[in-house]
Amino acid sequence: MTAEIIAVGTEILLGDIVNTNAQYIARALAGVGIASLRQTVVGDNEERLLEAIDSAYKQSDVIIATGGLGPTADDITKETFAKFFDLPLIEDAHSKELMESYFKGREIAPSNYKQIMMPEGCIVLDNHNGTAPACIIEKDGKIAVILPGPPKEMYPLFEDEVLPYFKRKQSTAIVSKELKLVGIGESSAAEIAGELLNGENPTVAPYAKEGEMLFRITARAEGEEECEKLIEPVKNILYERLGKYIYGEDKITLEAAVMRDIINKGLTVATAESCTGGMVAARLINYPGASEAFADGVVSYSNESKVKFLGVKKETLEKYGAVSEETAREMCLGVAAISNTDIGLSTTGVAGPTGGTPEKPIGLVYIGVAIRGKAFVKRLELKGNRDKIRTTATAKVIQLLREKLKEEYNG
Repeated sequence: MTAEIIAVGTEILLGDIVNTNAQYIARALAGVGIASLRQTVVGDNEERLLEAIDSAYKQSDVIIATGGLGPTADDITKETFAKFFDLPLIEDAHSKELMESYFKGREIAPSNYKQIMMPEGCIVLDNHNGTAPACIIEKDGKIAVILPGPPKEMYPLFEDEVLPYFKRKQSTAIVSKELKLVGIGESSAAEIAGELLNGENPTVAPYAKEGEMLFRITARAEGEEECEKLIEPVKNILYERLGKYIYGEDKITLEAAVMRDIINKGLTVATAESCTGGMVAARLINYPGASEAFADGVVSYSNESKVKFLGVKKETLEKYGAVSEETAREMCLGVAAISNTDIGLSTTGVAGPTGGTPEKPIGLVYIGVAIRGKAFVKRLELKGNRDKIRTTATAKVIQLLREKLKEEYNG
């Protein structure tokens, strides 16, 4: 089975929003054995959307369309697919009931009822995070999956409704397992994985991410249990060869793995950030239940604030400067002391685009981790623009924290 992903929205063409939906859908489809042949972006124009649909169906079995399901006149996706398949739009009573429940007695603008008009005979998918229901059209041997554009609505719909639908369509089961790694590059990890990357069933594929990488193991068999049996020995070999770099599996994030480890060890953590401006704290508190371990986050951008809030010595700043190993050390130790936590993290650096010198160029960042009074500082020489430098520094300090926790607590 092959698919094309169509994102509908003039705002995507203009660059006002980033099309993250296509990346998510392509990865999810690969996990159930559906090849994505092409990704297309179309503005809010019926004629051009009809042309895109026709072109997609000449080479693909499935179209996954996102966006254009709202209440306004330029939300035309569902209507255009109905026109392509020559299907009338009819009111869906269940969707109407859900919409009225969603508004909970508040006045509903008449235009909102446009969203509950569905192509006749389609499979209606309930949207529990918005007002626009989704749907699946099956006709003439083709499948159209029409989903809302906002990721907070699209992701759960795809996960809960669309993936199970495609799994039921497959004659064989397809199961994927992802191993998440940090502290090693894609090429080095691939070399260590060696002959595993040449397997046919299961397959093993490496993917690079920002500061991380992953291996996706995918197996095909008559049932999910048989797939799991094929995956298990390959997964075990990867753990044997690369276990020290593997921080988790499937949907877990690096910050979630680290925060879970901190909580399980009964530790607490605080952050002191300069160049990252709160990004480290933001990632750590993404973890549900972070309040069990996360105490404080201090953004100490100026030298004065480093002295006032973190206890960094004036002499240290005068002698070594804000961007230095010494300052990073005092920052992480200081925030742990003032917050009365077991762990303190720090970042200080030159993110650019100005402020660099020959001695301290743009991209120079020091990150610090203090664990129960013992500090570890690492110098980074990062490349890229301001956003990339700050994002990478954030990932690197969480990575350093993971490494030092393993060392200090014997893994």
